[in-house]
Parts: sequence; C-alpha cells; structure tokens
Amino acid sequence: MITGPTVAATSDYENVLDFLNNNLRPEQGWSIDKEYPTAINPHNHLNMHIVKDGDNIVSHALTRDLMIKSPISLFKVTTIGSVVTDEKYRNKGLSKATIENCLEASREKGCDFAILWSDLHNFYSKIGFELAGSEISYVINKPLPEATEPLRVIEGNKISAQAIADLYNKHTVVSLRNASDIQKYLAIPEMRVYTAWDSNNKLRAYAIEGKGVDLSGYIHEWGGNVTDLLSLISHMQKTQNKTYTLIAPMHSQNLHRQMQSLGFQPHHGYLGMIKIINPKSLFLKISNYARSVGIPELIIRQDDENEYAVGTEKNLYNTNSLSDMTQLIFGPHHPDQLKDFDNETRHKIENILPLPMWIWGWDSI
Repeated sequence: MITGPTVAATSDYENVLDFLNNNLRPEQGWSIDKEYPTAINPHNHLNMHIVKDGDNIVSHALTRDLMIKSPISLFKVTTIGSVVTDEKYRNKGLSKATIENCLEASREKGCDFAILWSDLHNFYSKIGFELAGSEISYVINKPLPEATEPLRVIEGNKISAQAIADLYNKHTVVSLRNASDIQKYLAIPEMRVYTAWDSNNKLRAYAIEGKGVDLSGYIHEWGGNVTDLLSLISHMQKTQNKTYTLIAPMHSQNLHRQMQSLGFQPHHGYLGMIKIINPKSLFLKISNYARSVGIPELIIRQDDENEYAVGTEKNLYNTNSLSDMTQLIFGPHHPDQLKDFDNETRHKIENILPLPMWIWGWDSI
C-alpha cells in the first residue's frame, strides 16, 4: 500500500540513502551523501520527504534551508534536490506530491522562497516555479594575465577551512556558513580545490572546480580580489591545460568589468527555478529596505491571496500573476515589461529590484 508523502524517520535514513544511491548514483564509486554532506545526513532526516509502498521507499525529495545574507535583508531560503521516483512508480504524481509536501513544510518554517535546479522546466512550472534570477558565466578559453606579485598556489583540500571562510564572508551575498560546514564541503569527491597564498602565508584567493558528478570544468565557488583570483585561474589554465567556465552573480560588477575588458563575452543565464512561498514576508523585507534607503513611497505588497501590487500610489501595477512578481523581484523582468511605468516610478523600482541574490555552488543540492 502506498503511503505518504511524509518526512523520513530516523530509522528510514539508511533506506533513503540506499534508494538515492540506487536511483541517482548507481555507477559511482562514492555514496551520494559524500556530495551533499550538509543536506544528506541523519540529522537532516526531517527534511527528507518520502513515499513508501509497504516498507519500500519509492519516491523522494530533499530540502535544505539556507539563511542568505544580502545588502537587502536576511532571507530564509529552502533549496530542493534529489527529486526521484522509482521508475516502476512514475507517472502517478508521486514526485509532484513530494515537492508540494516540501513546499508546505518550508512555508510553515517561514521560508521566503524555494529554489531548485533542473532542466524539467515544464514539470516544475506546473507547480509554480519560474526560471528567474541571474547567472553570468565566462568561458575562459584564452590566457589570463600573469600574476603581478608572487603567490604560492596549492592544489588540494588539505587547507584551512577558516581561511576560506574568512574570504568567503567578504562576498556581498552569502549563505551563513561556518568553518565546520566548509570542512565538510572540502571533502566532496571529484572536486579540485586551488588556493593562492602570499609570502605571509595569508590566503589571497581560492577557486573550486567540480562537485561530485556535477560542475566538471566549472569554477562554481571562488573568493579573493579579482586580480588575485584571475592570477590563480591563470595558474590553473597552465598546469591543467584546460578550458574553465567561471560562473558569477550579476552583482559582481568588478569581476564583470575586468573579464569583459580582457575580451571575454558574458553568457547570461538563470539562477534557477524559483517559487515565492511567503510573499508577505518577502515583500515586507523589500519594503523595509526601500524605506531605509529613502524610497518609502515604493509599494510592493500582497493585497489578497492571489493579488499583488508594485509601484507607487501614482503608478501602481496590479496583477494576479506571482510569476510576473517572481521575475521582477529576482530578474530578468524589467519594470517596463509589466507596465508602462513613468520614468520616476521605474527608477524607484530599479533602485531596489532585482534583488542581489545568489546561491554558491557548494550550497546547491
């Protein structure tokens, strides 16, 4: 008899792990929990949503909550991953049911929005997810500038997690991590860690390529000032003789200026598939920030269950489309795609939106 979806009990954990390994990593030389050490572990069992047929797990979806610190506010975000249904039980709505169970639990915990990464856009759009946010990537297929000062480069994960944490926390938008979390990330299989140190043994830059079966050739985590970072990647190019793709948030303006001045073309993509799950909470944080920077007249609100508004009292856009709101708040929508706003109103909106939002590669699940 099919039961669920429900959250996994402590006693279910080993069966969940076996189910995920058999369905998602059948031919790998490591267990999937090694790739996602902060998400797939016994302590996170209450965020594992499962469907059973008798004693057998037949469908699963996982969440991990992040606290994202940005200049706007502190956002509570749920990430969703490891969505899979046994092939004998597919086309019965089980994956949709587990996702909806994840969303309801996340809503009850006060998460502002949910994000996942998938190429099944049609499937997830039917559950209310929208391709939104911004990701800019550069294919580094020609030499980068030489280092302007001698830096000692180390390849390998036997390095100080605290040193990486210190550089990581200089980013404008970060999930809250500690050195213990980073130490776990450093042990992920099929990942190359590069660090650059100065003569005082101070970490100046780091770059992380690959993550288990994903992101091979992609530098998805990095830190340090742009000059030191590019010097480090230059060293990687020479020693590994390969092309890398560097991914970065829209708000990394210094990086974008330097990459484009060197002749690299930006490739624009989406941050992921996003669903706003607590509009009132999210809108309140945006409104509070607008007031704090001297734009108290900016309106972004939920009027009724499916009625939303953005603009000013003089020029207000009303909609029942949370999709439009999602793509305005996170990008890539421009205000004029929603309404013919006057210049003053458009300028006020553009001073706040889209939000500077980013999920670094280690935090994706």
